[in-house]
Amino acid sequence: MGAVLLEELRTFTARLQCAEAASGDPGLGIDLLDAIETLKSVGCAVQAVITDDVATSIRADRRARELPRAEWDRGIASQIALARRESPNRGGRHLGFAQALVHEMPHTLAMLQTGRLNEWRATLLVRETACLSAADRGIVDRRLCSDPAILDGVGDRGLIARAKALAVELDAASVVRRHRKAVSERRVTTRPAPDSMAYLSVLMPVEQAVCLQATLGRDANSLIATGDSGGRTRNQLMVDLLFERGTGASVASGVPVAVNLVLSDETLPAGGHEAAQLHGFGPVPAGIARQLVADAVDRDTETSLRRVYSCPHSGALTAMESQSRTFPKSLRKLIDLRDRTCRTPWCDAPIRHHDHIRSRRKLGKTTARNGSGLCEACNYAKEAPGWTARPVHNPGRTHLIDLGTPTGHHYRSAAPPLPTAARQSEVEAVLIAHLRAS
Repeated sequence: MGAVLLEELRTFTARLQCAEAASGDPGLGIDLLDAIETLKSVGCAVQAVITDDVATSIRADRRARELPRAEWDRGIASQIALARRESPNRGGRHLGFAQALVHEMPHTLAMLQTGRLNEWRATLLVRETACLSAADRGIVDRRLCSDPAILDGVGDRGLIARAKALAVELDAASVVRRHRKAVSERRVTTRPAPDSMAYLSVLMPVEQAVCLQATLGRDANSLIATGDSGGRTRNQLMVDLLFERGTGASVASGVPVAVNLVLSDETLPAGGHEAAQLHGFGPVPAGIARQLVADAVDRDTETSLRRVYSCPHSGALTAMESQSRTFPKSLRKLIDLRDRTCRTPWCDAPIRHHDHIRSRRKLGKTTARNGSGLCEACNYAKEAPGWTARPVHNPGRTHLIDLGTPTGHHYRSAAPPLPTAARQSEVEAVLIAHLRAS
């Protein structure tokens, strides 16, 4: 039955991909949008039910095999993530979402199955009731979703407000505990933004966030009022003040940065267009990378150059081998520069572990070819029963790994391509002049 359903689903998907547009009829186009939105919600509901069934079956099998309880859940979220082409972190969220809907929130699941609620709004309800007991969560589910008319026309903020109000009414103490836990998880993160910029995100208590923004705004206004803004806008001043107070360095004196650039020996001085790779961030346009180096030299910022050699034919970083069981520092750095982020497909989390693809207990060597950079979650997931990993012989191309899951599915992971050689340009003379002057 399952195989027949899978084939029917694939056939329907192919038909949908080939479906004609509204042919200039806006009314029909709106009806199609509405129908497809309902289809998406129904699909999300089916995914949730199947996700819970997969997790339940895997746990039951491991329990029957008398594996330790700590092994029952290992790697399940990662399998779900791979199937959905998403990161393991998102896979864990999908799993928690599915379990909540199937076991504790039947009315929310029913609304999702009928298309009266989309996946995001269902996720908001699951999130805002996460601190409640199963019984109290069921009450919120019944009071908000037993009748589709209750949330009809209600926006996301209104939905969140109603769910929060009911949570406080049913169990105020759990809401307070959740707040305390959230405070303990305060953190600072960065993520790439367009145009070679970055977002610095700070998760902190609301009163601290409001105070910080108000203080930066007040001091920026003061600089503008006294004529000390240097032509900068209020927003620019707030950013510069945050940097200076957080680092103790002046924006005008330059930014001391350790930059790992994987480039050919021609690209830096020759003015090529191939993007540089800023380790821990991602691609940076070659012109901006050269400007960073030139600015560092001009401002007498401490600058160093580290040579990293690659094969002239394949472009792969030169392999190194060690007799040690753990990866030495130089080999870890090589893997970091090659892999950039976690090598699990669709996971771009920072590298935390340097893993033997073929394990040491199976006589795997400590080499770049047999090494991969993984985040902590992915490294632990692949240690679960049934997972396999092996380096694939891939001459003339980038490093390749085959990852197998307990269900027999296989996924390929290729290391990001390295920048190529660049042609000569007038920038070479300018940059060499800067380097010689230093």
